[in-house]
Amino acid sequence: MKQDRFLLGILLGIAALVVIALVTFLARPDGLQYGPDNTPEGVVRNYTVAIHLQDYEKAYTYLAEGPHKPSLDQFREPFLLKYINSASAGLEVLESKISGNKASVEVSVLYSSNDVFSGGYRNSEYAALVSEAGQWKISQMAYPFWYYDWYQEPYKEPKP
Repeated sequence: MKQDRFLLGILLGIAALVVIALVTFLARPDGLQYGPDNTPEGVVRNYTVAIHLQDYEKAYTYLAEGPHKPSLDQFREPFLLKYINSASAGLEVLESKISGNKASVEVSVLYSSNDVFSGGYRNSEYAALVSEAGQWKISQMAYPFWYYDWYQEPYKEPKP
């Protein structure tokens, strides 16, 4: 009889731990929220949040003006067609260096692992920004949050 009570106590303890874990998981705050975008770091962070939330119109507002800037449809297409997949990557914004109307932000791209026994990996990159009318805009960003074709001059066939 004592063993049955002991086993029942263990099972109740395990059930309590499972309930506490579920409540903690479900009550956690959502980490993807926009912050202030008056600094280069804030712009890079908000751009990344917009990409993760699939708010491509908002993300597009953070792009710098320039020759060969993609249209909104050209910007959205690589994400929708899965040419680039930012869903499996995260971004940690580290520090920025500002020089006049240009800034570079060091970022660490965090890639998740495909199996439970490997921990992902990270890659250090930089984002380039320019100040336009007092607001920071992105002119170059780390992959997988940027498509290689943006801002590139279209290919022209050589004349024979």
